[in-house]
Amino acid sequence: MGREDEKMKKSADSKGRKTAQVLSSTIIYNGPVFGIRRDEVIEPSGVRATREVITHPGSVVVLPVLPDGRIVLIRQYRYAARQYLWELVAGRIDAGETPKVAAARELIEETGFRAKRFRVFLDVFPTPGFLEERMFILLAEDLTAGEAEPEEDEKIISRAYNRKQLEEMIRGGKLRDAKSIAGILYYFRYLSPPDRRRR
Repeated sequence: MGREDEKMKKSADSKGRKTAQVLSSTIIYNGPVFGIRRDEVIEPSGVRATREVITHPGSVVVLPVLPDGRIVLIRQYRYAARQYLWELVAGRIDAGETPKVAAARELIEETGFRAKRFRVFLDVFPTPGFLEERMFILLAEDLTAGEAEPEEDEKIISRAYNRKQLEEMIRGGKLRDAKSIAGILYYFRYLSPPDRRRR
C-alpha cells in the first residue's frame, strides 16, 4: 500500500462513518411516482458536497418461468424512451408491501399469471449516481395462467420466449431494457436447470 493510499484509509477510518452525514435536506418535488431532494452532506471520505437525488420507494422485477423453460416478457410503450420495449414484468413496491407481495401483484396485473413460488435472486441499485431506487429481481415459478388486470394507463401484451430467442434478442438489440437483460442473463448463467443452460 502506497503512502497516499495509507493516508486516504487513515482519513476514512478516523471519520468512523459508513454513511454520509446530512447537514441539510430540501424537498424540491414530491410526486406520485418519485420525488427530488437536495442534500448538503459530508460523505464518509470527508468530501463535502451538494447531492440531488431522486427518491423512490423501491421496485420489483419478475422473471416468470413456464414449465417448459420459456420466460414471459411484456411489451409496452415507454414514453421516456419514446418507443415500445420488451421487458420483464416490473413495478413499484407500494407502502406496506414486501418484494414478494409486490411481485405477485405486478405479475397478475401485467400478465394474468399467478405463481406459487417467488424468490429474490438479485438486489441491485439500477442508477446509484442519483436515484435512491432499490430493485429486487425475483424468480417466479409454478405458474398458473389467468386474466391480466392492467392499470388504466397500461396497454400491455405478453409473450413467452425460449433461451435461444432471448439471447438473439439481447445480441441483436431487440431487448434493450437494462433490468431485463441483467435478470435474464443472471438467470441463464446461475439459476436455470443445467439441462436448459445451452438451449
